[in-house]
Amino acid sequence: YQIGELAARSGVTPDTVRYYERLRLLPEAPRTSGGFRLYTPAALERVRFIKQAQTLGLTLHEIRDLVTYQDRGGVTRCRQVRDLLRAKVAELQTRLAELEEFRTTLSSYLEECEHTLAGDRMPRSRPEPECPVIETLKTDTRPERKRR
Repeated sequence: YQIGELAARSGVTPDTVRYYERLRLLPEAPRTSGGFRLYTPAALERVRFIKQAQTLGLTLHEIRDLVTYQDRGGVTRCRQVRDLLRAKVAELQTRLAELEEFRTTLSSYLEECEHTLAGDRMPRSRPEPECPVIETLKTDTRPERKRR
Protein backbone atom coordinates (compact mmCIF):
# COMPACT_ATOMS: atom_id res chain seq x y z
CA TYR A 1 0.00 0.00 0.00
CA GLN A 2 1.07 3.57 -0.54
CA ILE A 3 0.69 5.86 2.43
CA GLY A 4 -2.68 7.31 1.36
CA GLU A 5 -4.20 3.87 0.88
CA LEU A 6 -2.81 2.60 4.18
CA ALA A 7 -4.20 5.68 5.92
CA ALA A 8 -7.62 5.30 4.30
CA ARG A 9 -7.86 1.57 5.06
CA SER A 10 -6.85 2.10 8.70
CA GLY A 11 -8.90 5.24 9.36
CA VAL A 12 -6.00 7.58 10.09
CA THR A 13 -4.35 10.38 8.14
CA PRO A 14 -1.09 10.07 6.20
CA ASP A 15 0.46 12.44 8.75
CA THR A 16 -0.51 9.99 11.50
CA VAL A 17 1.18 7.15 9.64
CA ARG A 18 4.35 9.25 9.33
CA TYR A 19 4.12 10.14 13.03
CA TYR A 20 3.83 6.46 13.97
CA GLU A 21 6.97 5.80 11.95
CA ARG A 22 8.85 8.60 13.73
CA LEU A 23 7.80 7.15 17.08
CA ARG A 24 8.91 3.72 15.88
CA LEU A 25 5.42 2.30 16.33
CA LEU A 26 5.66 1.28 12.68
CA PRO A 27 8.79 0.05 11.00
CA GLU A 28 10.12 2.43 8.40
CA ALA A 29 8.57 1.55 5.05
CA PRO A 30 10.76 0.85 2.06
CA ARG A 31 10.47 3.36 -0.76
CA THR A 32 10.00 3.04 -4.47
CA SER A 33 12.51 4.55 -6.88
CA GLY A 34 10.12 7.52 -7.02
CA GLY A 35 10.36 7.97 -3.24
CA PHE A 36 6.89 6.65 -2.35
CA ARG A 37 6.57 4.61 0.82
CA LEU A 38 5.25 1.08 0.33
CA TYR A 39 3.51 -0.59 3.26
CA THR A 40 2.73 -4.26 3.75
CA PRO A 41 -0.48 -5.80 5.06
CA ALA A 42 1.41 -6.21 8.37
CA ALA A 43 1.70 -2.40 8.58
CA LEU A 44 -2.06 -2.11 8.12
CA GLU A 45 -2.56 -4.65 10.89
CA ARG A 46 -0.15 -2.71 13.12
CA VAL A 47 -1.97 0.62 12.60
CA ARG A 48 -5.28 -1.04 13.41
CA PHE A 49 -3.70 -2.55 16.54
CA ILE A 50 -2.45 0.91 17.58
CA LYS A 51 -5.90 2.43 17.15
CA GLN A 52 -7.54 -0.39 19.11
CA ALA A 53 -5.02 -0.02 21.93
CA GLN A 54 -5.72 3.73 22.05
CA THR A 55 -9.44 3.02 22.51
CA LEU A 56 -8.45 1.10 25.65
CA GLY A 57 -6.80 4.25 26.98
CA LEU A 58 -3.20 3.29 26.34
CA THR A 59 -0.75 6.03 25.45
CA LEU A 60 1.42 5.85 22.36
CA HIS A 61 4.42 5.21 24.61
CA GLU A 62 2.63 2.25 26.21
CA ILE A 63 1.57 1.01 22.79
CA ARG A 64 5.17 1.21 21.60
CA ASP A 65 6.07 -1.07 24.49
CA LEU A 66 3.31 -3.47 23.46
CA VAL A 67 4.39 -3.63 19.84
CA THR A 68 7.98 -4.32 20.86
CA TYR A 69 6.64 -7.17 23.02
CA GLN A 70 5.11 -8.67 19.86
CA ASP A 71 8.64 -9.53 18.76
CA ARG A 72 9.01 -11.72 21.85
CA GLY A 73 6.96 -14.78 22.48
CA GLY A 74 4.98 -16.69 24.99
CA VAL A 75 5.23 -16.21 28.73
CA THR A 76 7.81 -13.43 28.56
CA ARG A 77 5.52 -11.30 26.42
CA CYS A 78 2.54 -12.11 28.62
CA ARG A 79 4.45 -11.00 31.75
CA GLN A 80 5.40 -7.73 30.12
CA VAL A 81 1.81 -7.07 29.05
CA ARG A 82 0.57 -8.00 32.53
CA ASP A 83 3.02 -5.55 34.13
CA LEU A 84 1.92 -2.78 31.77
CA LEU A 85 -1.74 -3.49 32.54
CA ARG A 86 -1.09 -3.56 36.30
CA ALA A 87 0.51 -0.13 36.06
CA LYS A 88 -2.39 1.14 33.97
CA VAL A 89 -4.95 -0.16 36.49
CA ALA A 90 -3.03 1.50 39.35
CA GLU A 91 -2.99 4.77 37.40
CA LEU A 92 -6.75 4.52 36.83
CA GLN A 93 -7.33 3.86 40.54
CA THR A 94 -5.46 7.06 41.37
CA ARG A 95 -7.42 9.03 38.79
CA LEU A 96 -10.71 7.63 40.08
CA ALA A 97 -9.83 8.71 43.62
CA GLU A 98 -8.98 12.21 42.33
CA LEU A 99 -12.28 12.37 40.44
CA GLU A 100 -14.21 11.26 43.51
CA GLU A 101 -12.52 14.00 45.55
CA PHE A 102 -13.40 16.52 42.83
CA ARG A 103 -17.04 15.35 42.78
CA THR A 104 -17.25 15.74 46.56
CA THR A 105 -15.85 19.29 46.35
CA LEU A 106 -18.26 20.28 43.57
CA SER A 107 -21.21 18.78 45.46
CA SER A 108 -20.25 20.77 48.54
CA TYR A 109 -20.07 23.96 46.47
CA LEU A 110 -23.43 23.17 44.93
CA GLU A 111 -24.97 22.76 48.40
CA GLU A 112 -23.56 26.16 49.43
CA CYS A 113 -25.12 27.77 46.37
CA GLU A 114 -28.47 26.06 46.99
CA HIS A 115 -28.43 27.20 50.63
CA THR A 116 -27.63 30.81 49.65
CA LEU A 117 -30.30 30.84 46.96
CA ALA A 118 -32.90 29.37 49.34
CA GLY A 119 -32.20 32.24 51.76
CA ASP A 120 -32.51 34.75 48.91
CA ARG A 121 -36.27 34.14 48.71
CA MET A 122 -36.82 36.25 51.80
CA PRO A 123 -37.82 39.95 51.65
CA ARG A 124 -35.02 42.44 50.88
CA SER A 125 -34.50 43.83 54.38
CA ARG A 126 -30.77 43.09 54.20
CA PRO A 127 -28.09 43.34 51.52
CA GLU A 128 -28.00 40.66 48.87
CA PRO A 129 -25.58 37.88 49.87
CA GLU A 130 -22.50 37.14 47.83
CA CYS A 131 -22.04 33.76 46.24
CA PRO A 132 -20.20 31.67 48.85
CA VAL A 133 -18.38 29.65 46.22
CA ILE A 134 -16.91 32.75 44.58
CA GLU A 135 -15.87 34.04 48.00
CA THR A 136 -14.25 30.68 48.83
CA LEU A 137 -12.39 30.60 45.54
CA LYS A 138 -11.13 34.14 46.09
CA THR A 139 -9.65 33.27 49.47
CA ASP A 140 -8.58 29.64 48.92
CA THR A 141 -4.84 29.47 49.50
CA ARG A 142 -4.35 25.72 48.89
CA PRO A 143 -1.53 24.96 46.46
CA GLU A 144 -2.76 24.38 42.94
CA ARG A 145 -3.11 20.72 42.03
CA LYS A 146 -1.31 19.29 39.03
CA ARG A 147 -3.46 19.29 35.94
CA ARG A 148 -3.45 16.42 33.47
